[in-house]
Amino acid sequence: MKTIMEARNVKNERVDDVHFELMEETLTTMIGPSGSGKSSLLMLLNRLEDPDEGEIYFKSKKIEQYPINELRRNIGMVFQQAHLFDGTVEDNLKFGPRLKKKWSQNLGSELLEKVQLPVDILTKDVSHLSGGEQQRVAFARTLANDPEVLLLDEVTSALDMRTVEWMEKLLHRLVDEEGKTILMITHDLKQAERLGSYTLFMNEGRLEEKGETSELFRHPNSNALKKFIEA
Repeated sequence: MKTIMEARNVKNERVDDVHFELMEETLTTMIGPSGSGKSSLLMLLNRLEDPDEGEIYFKSKKIEQYPINELRRNIGMVFQQAHLFDGTVEDNLKFGPRLKKKWSQNLGSELLEKVQLPVDILTKDVSHLSGGEQQRVAFARTLANDPEVLLLDEVTSALDMRTVEWMEKLLHRLVDEEGKTILMITHDLKQAERLGSYTLFMNEGRLEEKGETSELFRHPNSNALKKFIEA
């Protein structure tokens, strides 16, 4: 497997000397206590913030060398809360593809089918959607850009169990069938263990442990991770 993203000794006020690699076509889970720097790290990878020190690479090229819109099309991010634009579902889905003149009604239907929403909500105002529907639309909007990397920040935490099960199946399909690379923050340790090929453990702004998920959960090296898993 090839490395698609790499952080080298990245530091700002919330993360300290973080170094790791993301391998192509894998799902990596990120765990750690609240306030440990997980979300801050994702924001650095998407250039919502820039590091004070260190470097971040996407496909062997520093991320600041990419035009910001191109970078964010290739490295998509979905937050815990859906941040949708005012307007209809279609307005949201076509925003990215229309910039590259790649939008079509068929694409809208395909995206809604992928996130298991009925096609007839394309013309529905997003303010009339439930929280779970809004989260699915936000996910579909990110997929509309066909990103190579997906950064997911607690995307299942506000969903009901049935929707969580659907989301997990979708994530596996995106990796196994479409070749996506996913880095997913989750507070659910069982989910992290269930989904991840690799896992990162953040603690007090530092990447305290990283490795294959099954090994990391079975044989944690640090006391901090042992306590976190047992809590």
